Amino acid sequence: MLTITCALFCLNTWAKDNAVILLYHHVSHATPTVTSVSPVTFRQHMQYLADNHQVLPLKDVIDALQNKQPLPDKTVVITFDDGYENIFTNAHPIIQEFSFPYTVFVNPPLIGNMASQLDWHQVTQMAAEGATFANHGKQHQHMLDTNAEESQQEWLDRVTDDIQAAEKMLAQHIGYSLKYLAFPYGEFDKSLKLHLRSLGYIGFAQHSGAIASFSDFSALPRFPAAGAYSEMNSLRVKLSSLSMPVNGVVPDEPKIRLPFSDKQLRLTVNSTDLIPRQINCFQNGQTLSKTINGKTIYVDISPITQPGRHRINCTAPSLGEKDRFYWFSQPFFAPTAAGEWLD
Repeated sequence: MLTITCALFCLNTWAKDNAVILLYHHVSHATPTVTSVSPVTFRQHMQYLADNHQVLPLKDVIDALQNKQPLPDKTVVITFDDGYENIFTNAHPIIQEFSFPYTVFVNPPLIGNMASQLDWHQVTQMAAEGATFANHGKQHQHMLDTNAEESQQEWLDRVTDDIQAAEKMLAQHIGYSLKYLAFPYGEFDKSLKLHLRSLGYIGFAQHSGAIASFSDFSALPRFPAAGAYSEMNSLRVKLSSLSMPVNGVVPDEPKIRLPFSDKQLRLTVNSTDLIPRQINCFQNGQTLSKTINGKTIYVDISPITQPGRHRINCTAPSLGEKDRFYWFSQPFFAPTAAGEWLD
């Protein structure tokens, strides 16, 4: 009885130090399925949020977590990447019906210059009606891509200049600078995220999981909510997820070369609201073998042989609240043998 009471108390504390960020791209029937959700399904998502969650502005959530201030239980943030015009025509009217705040990460030079993109008039109207806008780089390119004969420092300087120029252009149009960056394709490496953190940026990625005050604010996870991930039963579980408190993650460099030689993922869990032996980790839909030494988990990684974006997701049930799971995700990014990055 004492254990359950403690678990409930701890859960109440951890749940207030927690939020889920949703990631959308297109709200349309006429765009790529993998990054799209239909307007009908999107409305279902918004109705579910209205009935079961507290939707807050991204900045309010980030500020609260960084300052270790409590959030409402089951807090959710809505974000979009790429600044597509169908956000204005299809998503924005639905969001307005629910009076939800949301954030759109855009490539400023593309706004008003591509038929598929928002224009600045639409951005201004959306901003007046509850949307905020943030940085997605100058062009929607792979930030890990290097030019021929380019040194590591030259690459880092070039990518940083690109991000800084986009931030300046965005601030000139919308009147503020959040210094929030969503990595195109969700791709980053350790050196890039640490450098951007030193410049005051907060990074947003595309691997899965909730966020908390102990999260890595240089590469925060977001749950994709389109394509195969838009199904409501699956999304419902993710929306109620809790950020798994882990440290000592090895390997912690997401940029890899093929063949990937690391055979284990190691992480140490710091929570009394979960049992380490109940942690299950998955790769490509398959459950991975693991060994446990106290609070440290050793997960056997399946060989990564193909270029592209990969991730290992680990979950564990909360002891204190039924049907809620702790979630941790480790991404890996691999180029082709020619050094190219896949869209």
